[in-house]
Amino acid sequence: MKRVTILGATGSIGQNTIDLIKRAPDDHDVVALTGGRNVALLAQDAIDLNAQIAVTCYDDCAGELRDLLSHTDIETASGEAAIIEAASHPCDWTMSAIVGAAGLKPGIAALAHGGILALANKESLVTAGPILLETAKTYGATVLPVDSEHSAVFQALVGEDINSVERIIITASGGAFRDWPIADLAKATVAEATSHPIWNMGQRITIDSASMFNKGMELIETKEFFGVSSSHIDAVLHPESTVHAMVAFHDGCLMAHMGAPDMRHAIGYALHWPKREALPLKRLDFTQDQSLTFRPIDVARYPAISLARTVMEEGGFAGTIYNAAKETALDGFIAGKIGFLDMARVVDMTLTKILADHSLQNAPFTLDTVFDTDHRARIEAAQALYSLG
Repeated sequence: MKRVTILGATGSIGQNTIDLIKRAPDDHDVVALTGGRNVALLAQDAIDLNAQIAVTCYDDCAGELRDLLSHTDIETASGEAAIIEAASHPCDWTMSAIVGAAGLKPGIAALAHGGILALANKESLVTAGPILLETAKTYGATVLPVDSEHSAVFQALVGEDINSVERIIITASGGAFRDWPIADLAKATVAEATSHPIWNMGQRITIDSASMFNKGMELIETKEFFGVSSSHIDAVLHPESTVHAMVAFHDGCLMAHMGAPDMRHAIGYALHWPKREALPLKRLDFTQDQSLTFRPIDVARYPAISLARTVMEEGGFAGTIYNAAKETALDGFIAGKIGFLDMARVVDMTLTKILADHSLQNAPFTLDTVFDTDHRARIEAAQALYSLG
């Protein structure tokens, strides 16, 4: 029986993970579930899965969670330290699906017991990729990508030599505004940005898809995880979202990973790795009419991609700055303080200002300096946001 922990259990990735585990309950022993303010869902899942521990990251939700589970033997806790402690409990497989930089510390804590970290938290690789991967190596842990694009690349590389790779191409749906006139984007609302044409995701990741900041993050992730030069990494628009990534080799061969747009593909692959198990997902049927279209990404429409290219070329703490500024700008857009296009301006202004200060060039790349830089970038981004608001 596989011991499992799910960090970010109440989000879309966490819920899809729970769906798969509930289909094979005898194969999994759930150690811990963590979540946010949806404590009713967190408590019910903890009961259904007979979890040992349930943790909310919000202290003001602790009483409600405790009351909901008072008739059970499930341990409850709250706060950042409690989530890190829950992640530290020995288990075989941990889903890292906490949204944002908040997922970094729990993910690293989970590596210490040498199991598998199924990584859906983009920010861990973008902000501190070398630290995360070196920690995994130190403890003999395995990191498996759960973003659909990176899972696709990982699968295409099974049995292959990374040195034979010529290009890695990840795909993008284009989000809610891929067919909007660019002139209309300045007036886009939060509600409009949250309506994705293909994928069913949470609010923040759906808006990131509309702005293409999620794809910028994924470009950086690709460089960090696979160790491929940024010049060998591309992204293309693919509205159907059935090809998740392609890997081109130096013999002219190109391998494409395809599947229905359902995150349970990548989650299930990581959950059962190194085996493949049957999954209850839609199959593509090429005996019926199918269309596969691809087109280049217009960086005028999606400046987040150009900013990500800058981050990959700069290296160091640039990813930390990019992510912190992006999260701050997204908060500002959701709160109605800035417009949709202002998010990229905030990130650009923050990157430009901090990278112009060369003091970071000689700073040691440690978790402390990563979090110090994250904090500084959020302050600078808030000032940029204020100037645009």
